[in-house]
Amino acid sequence: MRIRNILASLSLLLSLPVAAAPADDFLASLRPHCGKAFEGIITTNESGAANDPFAGQRLVMHVRDCSKSGEVRIPLHVGEDRSRTWIVTRTATGLRLKHDHRHADGTEDKLTQYGGDTIAPGTAGRQSFPADAFSRTLFTDNKLPPGAQQNVWTLEQGQGTFTYELARPGRVVRMVFDLTKPVAAPPAPWGHE
Repeated sequence: MRIRNILASLSLLLSLPVAAAPADDFLASLRPHCGKAFEGIITTNESGAANDPFAGQRLVMHVRDCSKSGEVRIPLHVGEDRSRTWIVTRTATGLRLKHDHRHADGTEDKLTQYGGDTIAPGTAGRQSFPADAFSRTLFTDNKLPPGAQQNVWTLEQGQGTFTYELARPGRVVRMVFDLTKPVAAPPAPWGHE
Protein backbone atom coordinates (compact mmCIF):
# COMPACT_ATOMS: atom_id res chain seq x y z
CA MET A 1 0.00 0.00 0.00
CA ARG A 2 2.82 2.40 0.85
CA ILE A 3 4.52 1.87 -2.52
CA ARG A 4 1.18 2.46 -4.28
CA ASN A 5 0.79 5.78 -2.40
CA ILE A 6 4.35 6.83 -3.32
CA LEU A 7 3.73 5.98 -6.97
CA ALA A 8 0.45 7.89 -6.93
CA SER A 9 2.23 10.92 -5.41
CA LEU A 10 4.99 10.73 -8.03
CA SER A 11 2.42 10.49 -10.80
CA LEU A 12 0.66 13.57 -9.46
CA LEU A 13 3.95 15.50 -9.24
CA LEU A 14 4.92 14.56 -12.79
CA SER A 15 1.56 15.76 -14.12
CA LEU A 16 1.85 19.23 -12.57
CA PRO A 17 2.88 22.02 -14.95
CA VAL A 18 6.51 23.05 -14.58
CA ALA A 19 7.15 26.75 -14.15
CA ALA A 20 9.06 28.22 -17.07
CA ALA A 21 12.58 29.37 -16.32
CA PRO A 22 13.39 33.06 -16.84
CA ALA A 23 15.48 31.96 -19.86
CA ASP A 24 12.41 30.43 -21.49
CA ASP A 25 10.35 33.53 -20.75
CA PHE A 26 13.08 35.75 -22.21
CA LEU A 27 13.16 33.76 -25.46
CA ALA A 28 9.36 33.65 -25.59
CA SER A 29 9.20 37.44 -25.36
CA LEU A 30 11.45 37.71 -28.44
CA ARG A 31 9.30 35.42 -30.59
CA PRO A 32 6.46 37.94 -31.27
CA HIS A 33 9.10 40.16 -32.90
CA CYS A 34 10.43 37.46 -35.23
CA GLY A 35 10.70 38.74 -38.78
CA LYS A 36 10.54 42.36 -37.67
CA ALA A 37 13.27 45.00 -37.62
CA PHE A 38 13.69 47.94 -35.27
CA GLU A 39 15.80 51.09 -35.27
CA GLY A 40 17.92 52.01 -32.29
CA ILE A 41 20.24 54.61 -30.86
CA ILE A 42 23.35 54.56 -28.71
CA THR A 43 22.37 55.93 -25.30
CA THR A 44 25.73 55.34 -23.58
CA ASN A 45 29.20 55.19 -25.10
CA GLU A 46 31.75 55.63 -22.31
CA SER A 47 35.40 55.47 -23.33
CA GLY A 48 34.57 54.64 -26.94
CA ALA A 49 37.33 54.68 -29.55
CA ALA A 50 37.91 57.86 -31.54
CA ASN A 51 37.18 55.90 -34.74
CA ASP A 52 34.03 54.21 -33.35
CA PRO A 53 32.32 52.33 -36.25
CA PHE A 54 28.90 53.00 -34.68
CA ALA A 55 29.23 56.80 -34.52
CA GLY A 56 26.78 58.54 -36.84
CA GLN A 57 25.47 55.27 -38.28
CA ARG A 58 21.88 54.05 -38.46
CA LEU A 59 21.41 51.04 -36.16
CA VAL A 60 18.84 48.39 -37.08
CA MET A 61 18.30 45.08 -35.30
CA HIS A 62 16.37 42.41 -37.17
CA VAL A 63 14.84 39.53 -35.19
CA ARG A 64 15.38 37.38 -38.26
CA ASP A 65 15.34 33.71 -37.23
CA CYS A 66 13.43 32.12 -34.35
CA SER A 67 13.92 28.36 -34.39
CA LYS A 68 11.83 25.93 -32.43
CA SER A 69 15.04 24.44 -31.04
CA GLY A 70 15.58 27.44 -28.78
CA GLU A 71 17.72 29.77 -30.89
CA VAL A 72 17.07 33.34 -31.99
CA ARG A 73 19.32 35.13 -34.49
CA ILE A 74 19.33 38.92 -34.46
CA PRO A 75 21.46 40.63 -37.10
CA LEU A 76 22.66 44.12 -36.18
CA HIS A 77 23.06 46.44 -39.15
CA VAL A 78 25.34 49.43 -38.61
CA GLY A 79 24.77 51.69 -41.60
CA GLU A 80 25.59 49.53 -44.64
CA ASP A 81 27.68 47.13 -42.52
CA ARG A 82 25.87 43.78 -42.26
CA SER A 83 28.68 41.91 -40.48
CA ARG A 84 27.14 41.34 -37.04
CA THR A 85 24.61 38.81 -35.77
CA TRP A 86 23.69 38.17 -32.15
CA ILE A 87 22.81 34.52 -31.54
CA VAL A 88 20.81 33.72 -28.39
CA THR A 89 20.54 30.00 -27.65
CA ARG A 90 18.81 28.05 -24.89
CA THR A 91 21.22 25.84 -22.91
CA ALA A 92 20.52 23.25 -20.22
CA THR A 93 21.12 25.87 -17.53
CA GLY A 94 20.12 29.19 -19.12
CA LEU A 95 21.04 31.12 -22.25
CA ARG A 96 24.12 31.62 -24.41
CA LEU A 97 24.93 34.78 -26.38
CA LYS A 98 27.39 34.58 -29.26
CA HIS A 99 28.48 37.27 -31.71
CA ASP A 100 28.81 36.04 -35.29
CA HIS A 101 31.01 38.46 -37.27
CA ARG A 102 31.43 38.05 -41.03
CA HIS A 103 33.12 39.82 -43.92
CA ALA A 104 31.13 40.95 -46.97
CA ASP A 105 32.15 37.74 -48.78
CA GLY A 106 30.58 35.67 -45.97
CA THR A 107 33.80 34.43 -44.39
CA GLU A 108 34.18 34.64 -40.64
CA ASP A 109 36.12 37.52 -39.12
CA LYS A 110 39.05 36.60 -36.88
CA LEU A 111 37.01 38.02 -33.97
CA THR A 112 33.85 35.91 -34.11
CA GLN A 113 31.79 33.52 -32.03
CA TYR A 114 32.67 35.31 -28.80
CA GLY A 115 30.20 35.73 -25.97
CA GLY A 116 29.20 33.72 -22.94
CA ASP A 117 26.58 31.84 -20.96
CA THR A 118 24.34 33.16 -18.23
CA ILE A 119 25.62 32.22 -14.79
CA ALA A 120 22.51 33.43 -12.94
CA PRO A 121 18.87 32.81 -13.85
CA GLY A 122 18.28 36.46 -14.75
CA THR A 123 14.70 37.50 -15.37
CA ALA A 124 12.18 37.32 -18.18
CA GLY A 125 13.29 40.84 -19.11
CA ARG A 126 17.04 40.82 -18.44
CA GLN A 127 19.85 38.33 -19.08
CA SER A 128 23.61 38.87 -18.57
CA PHE A 129 26.43 36.97 -20.25
CA PRO A 130 29.99 37.16 -18.85
CA ALA A 131 32.77 36.40 -21.34
CA ASP A 132 33.45 32.67 -21.55
CA ALA A 133 36.88 31.00 -21.68
CA PHE A 134 36.84 30.86 -25.51
CA SER A 135 36.20 34.60 -25.70
CA ARG A 136 38.87 35.50 -23.15
CA THR A 137 41.44 33.47 -25.09
CA LEU A 138 40.30 34.98 -28.41
CA PHE A 139 40.62 38.50 -26.99
CA THR A 140 44.07 37.79 -25.55
CA ASP A 141 45.32 36.15 -28.76
CA ASN A 142 44.10 39.13 -30.80
CA LYS A 143 45.57 41.69 -28.39
CA LEU A 144 42.30 43.35 -27.40
CA PRO A 145 42.52 45.69 -24.42
CA PRO A 146 43.06 43.74 -21.16
CA GLY A 147 39.61 44.72 -19.87
CA ALA A 148 37.94 42.83 -22.73
CA GLN A 149 38.43 39.55 -20.86
CA GLN A 150 35.99 40.93 -18.27
CA ASN A 151 33.26 41.75 -20.82
CA VAL A 152 29.69 41.26 -19.69
CA TRP A 153 26.97 41.58 -22.32
CA THR A 154 23.41 42.23 -21.21
CA LEU A 155 20.21 41.92 -23.21
CA GLU A 156 17.14 43.59 -21.80
CA GLN A 157 13.50 43.79 -22.91
CA GLY A 158 10.78 45.91 -21.44
CA GLN A 159 8.35 48.76 -21.95
CA GLY A 160 8.59 48.63 -25.73
CA THR A 161 12.40 48.54 -25.92
CA PHE A 162 15.21 46.07 -26.48
CA THR A 163 18.62 46.98 -25.06
CA TYR A 164 22.05 45.57 -25.87
CA GLU A 165 24.83 46.52 -23.48
CA LEU A 166 28.54 45.76 -23.29
CA ALA A 167 30.22 46.60 -19.99
CA ARG A 168 33.76 46.10 -18.73
CA PRO A 169 36.15 48.17 -16.61
CA GLY A 170 36.57 51.51 -18.36
CA ARG A 171 34.05 50.79 -21.16
CA VAL A 172 30.26 50.80 -21.41
CA VAL A 173 28.22 50.93 -24.61
CA ARG A 174 24.45 50.70 -24.58
CA MET A 175 22.09 50.56 -27.57
CA VAL A 176 18.33 50.89 -27.17
CA PHE A 177 15.91 49.79 -29.91
CA ASP A 178 12.27 50.90 -30.14
CA LEU A 179 10.09 47.78 -30.41
CA THR A 180 6.92 49.85 -30.86
CA LYS A 181 7.88 51.10 -34.34
CA PRO A 182 8.97 48.34 -36.74
CA VAL A 183 11.00 49.46 -39.76
CA ALA A 184 11.55 47.80 -43.14
CA ALA A 185 13.53 44.59 -42.78
CA PRO A 186 17.11 45.00 -44.02
CA PRO A 187 18.89 42.56 -46.36
CA ALA A 188 20.29 39.34 -44.91
CA PRO A 189 23.49 39.66 -42.88
CA TRP A 190 26.70 38.80 -44.67
CA GLY A 191 27.24 35.04 -44.87
CA HIS A 192 23.57 34.26 -44.19
CA GLU A 193 21.94 35.14 -47.50
